[in-house]
Amino acid sequence: MIRFTHPTARAATAAATLLGAIVFAGPSFAASGDLSQAAATKPPAAREILAQAASPEAIASPTAERAGIASVEARITELHKRLHITDAQKTQWDNLAQVMRDNAQAMVDLQKQRAANAKSLNAVDVVKSYGSVIEAHEAGMKKFIPAFEALYNSMSDAQKKIADSLFRSRARAAAKKEAKESK
Repeated sequence: MIRFTHPTARAATAAATLLGAIVFAGPSFAASGDLSQAAATKPPAAREILAQAASPEAIASPTAERAGIASVEARITELHKRLHITDAQKTQWDNLAQVMRDNAQAMVDLQKQRAANAKSLNAVDVVKSYGSVIEAHEAGMKKFIPAFEALYNSMSDAQKKIADSLFRSRARAAAKKEAKESK
């Protein structure tokens, strides 16, 4: 495992790691419009800026909150179906689904807090709030990985193949789009 100690490297690593989890977490804190679509078409730094650039009103709106939570619920339902989760895997699945819900709620709560303070934040505070978002993503991943690993370890070979394909295809598509945009 490579350790990144420079804050910029840590932030980039956290953002890249988050992309790998998007297949499971979905657009958990879409502020305005379809952040998942925007995230899929922008380089990591632009995705972070795009996520933070939404208006405070959109971020704090009950509609945005419901959309963020609803999209996670939709992702949970979709993955349950696509991964063919069995009754024997119910405990691991329920643990993972709860982590996804908790992570989505944490992001909604953070966005609400940022929106409530948006008018009083100076430039330094805004940049610090970006750091808070990255730290929340990192904390979410630290909770997500063990829950996902427990589920993955309980999967049949066929289920693992599906999960592997979901992650690989998402990673390949993101890498291809990023390479295309950098030309």
